[in-house]
Amino acid sequence: MNLSKDKKTGKWLCQFYYTDWQGVKKKKFKRGFRTKSEAEQWAMEFLQKQKNDLDMRFDKFIELYYGDMENRLRESTMRTKKYIIDLKILPYFGQKSMNDIKASDVRAWQNTLLKKGYSETYLKTVNNQLAAIFNYASRYYDLKNNPCKKAGSIGKSKADEMGFWTKQEYLQFLEGVRDKPMSYMAFQTLYWTGMRIGELLALTYNDISFDSRTISISKFYQRFNGKDVITEPKTPKSNRVVNIPQFLAEELKEYTGMLYGIMADDRIFHCTKSYMTSEMLRGIKATGVKKVRLHDLRHSHASLLVELGFTPLEIAERLGHEKIETTLNTYSHLYPNKQAQLADRLDGEFTKEGREL
Repeated sequence: MNLSKDKKTGKWLCQFYYTDWQGVKKKKFKRGFRTKSEAEQWAMEFLQKQKNDLDMRFDKFIELYYGDMENRLRESTMRTKKYIIDLKILPYFGQKSMNDIKASDVRAWQNTLLKKGYSETYLKTVNNQLAAIFNYASRYYDLKNNPCKKAGSIGKSKADEMGFWTKQEYLQFLEGVRDKPMSYMAFQTLYWTGMRIGELLALTYNDISFDSRTISISKFYQRFNGKDVITEPKTPKSNRVVNIPQFLAEELKEYTGMLYGIMADDRIFHCTKSYMTSEMLRGIKATGVKKVRLHDLRHSHASLLVELGFTPLEIAERLGHEKIETTLNTYSHLYPNKQAQLADRLDGEFTKEGREL
């Protein structure tokens, strides 16, 4: 390794040879270091990455992890992964060596999350990201001891209860937000289509066909670091066309008609998820209807479809579920009464046939 000082700039430069992962010998050169120790530290970290040396710091390993995952995951998935890791994981583990992180460290980190009062599903999501990092290190970088496996998990994959409103409860709530046209129309669209909040907020004027009474869902809205981000939908099946009832088409036409100067590709709901959550709480407080989450409007739509007699396959297609098993697992508890009705109808068929004989 050759370290020297540039006489013109007063900065240190570093150059050395290394062997890449294909066995090819290459030369590495970098200048602009303030001190000799900075140059040495950079060279050491670079060589550790090349040798898959897990004495490297956690934050340096994450750079390798991101570099690999970016080629394999959808942009929106990668953005979410980075957001969670950068916010909840790196501040705690960043300066630690990968080989030095123990199960006790993971447990201590988990306890800091548990004290913050996050939901069980969010705790599970964050913990899964850390587990994915160490599983990756074990599989591809031969990490001998996976601290996440020893520490165990936290949180739950699914919320304990799925909340939803009956049609009567929803209509009662609706009166509490009727004073704001955008809020009223947003909730109407959510309840009567079952779309996700991110799908709703990504809708543009061009996505609605008033003649055929359909809404094309092909985008997803998210808010990252104070910026609006439009990505692809959650899954391939999320790309879909949803038929809407006549009254909803008429209300949407009236609402968009009030958006003066709107262009075809302009979003029709200029708000965020946090705004919609705030408006939902306002409507609940004003009307006294039971409290549910914003996402539960999607469940409310599904429960209405079950009540109306639609099949799991039809509901899965409307909601954009990737697999029908998702629909069955999520809404199976809504079907017992339908099974009883089915049995009664079969009983009636047998009785009728017996009379005819």
